[in-house]
Amino acid sequence: MTYLATRMSVVGASPTAAISDTLRRLSAEGHSVINLGEGELDFATPSHVCEAGIAAICAGQTKYTAVSGTAELKAAIARKFARENGIDVPVSRIIAGAGAKQLIFNALLATIDAGDEVLVPAPYWVSYPDMVRLTGGVPVIVQTTPDAGWKLTPEALAQALTPRTKWVILNSPNNPTGAVYSQAELQALGRVLADHDALIMADDIYEHMVQEDPFVAPASALPDLADRILTINGVSKGYSMTGWRLGYATGPEALIKAMDILQSQSTSNASTISQAAAIAALDGDLGFMSDWRASLKARRDLLLAAIARIPGLSSDVPPGAFYVFADCSGLIGATRADGTVLESDVDVGAYLVSEAHVGVVPGTAFGTPGYLRLAYAVDDALLSEAVDRIAATVARLTLTPAATPVEETAL
Repeated sequence: MTYLATRMSVVGASPTAAISDTLRRLSAEGHSVINLGEGELDFATPSHVCEAGIAAICAGQTKYTAVSGTAELKAAIARKFARENGIDVPVSRIIAGAGAKQLIFNALLATIDAGDEVLVPAPYWVSYPDMVRLTGGVPVIVQTTPDAGWKLTPEALAQALTPRTKWVILNSPNNPTGAVYSQAELQALGRVLADHDALIMADDIYEHMVQEDPFVAPASALPDLADRILTINGVSKGYSMTGWRLGYATGPEALIKAMDILQSQSTSNASTISQAAAIAALDGDLGFMSDWRASLKARRDLLLAAIARIPGLSSDVPPGAFYVFADCSGLIGATRADGTVLESDVDVGAYLVSEAHVGVVPGTAFGTPGYLRLAYAVDDALLSEAVDRIAATVARLTLTPAATPVEETAL
């Protein structure tokens, strides 16, 4: 007899968390490890944000708040949406939770009945499909392509929509590809969705992590569909506050109320201290982000240059987030020194972990085999060391002829 619910048979642990656990084990065994698999900035939380959290503790702000967040926090969120995104929403349509991840799950749980479909463009954040399955829904994976900039096209969207479609998920900038939708691209998708009643989930968590392409919020680009758009955001990525666990959302009032009810029966309010810190983050000066973006761009370019020199790897330039989604198909079929053949991107990732002690996430975890996601939001010296280790480890492989650089085959 098993005591586990049958729903647990359709989900697994987060692949990114599993890789981090493996690296922690290797570190505990005395190995020098570098994790390029975790989506977390290495920058410290801005000091004025930390000070606001400390002040909240000293002022005794350590008790329950309203489930959806304090009035002060929701007012700050409303100001942020108006100032940065051109979205004017009343506080009755705003909720804060223990991270954007919780709010995504609550939104799905509040709306999905058994058999409802959720369109998930791939490559996707690893948790989307399993969240859908946990709520009894069916994730419908819509594969995007490098030629389309890893973005959902109107044609692919129209083909995937059915009467069972309850949600369409849009993640821009995208994890893992860094793809950023333009206003014109969002409006083209909006024209398709105008003839359908599906809800739109806009996961904007990487909003501030953009380089070449500007960020446009779907709720701003598609005002005619505002009554069907749930905008998810938070302070974890843009403010380097992953551990503070504070996300927020705005959307249709009935949906926000339903999410509030679910939250009241599960976690209740987000940390009171984190709420106070988030007010300081949202209302504070964003000047520090220019320096952060410049540093991230330099790291990205370092990583891209290294990838271009490593046989079997290649990558386009990602305009957003802080990941490189590298094509590793040239390493699939390569042979290790012990004669073992790397038969998949999962094997390639496992090889880099075991031999280079560098953590990366296989594209299979994101619904797109043949790729590796490498996070470059780590210390400059560590990133340089990581790419040196990857290059040295790949050099020990016997590659298939197609993966060998032209200048080497000519010798």
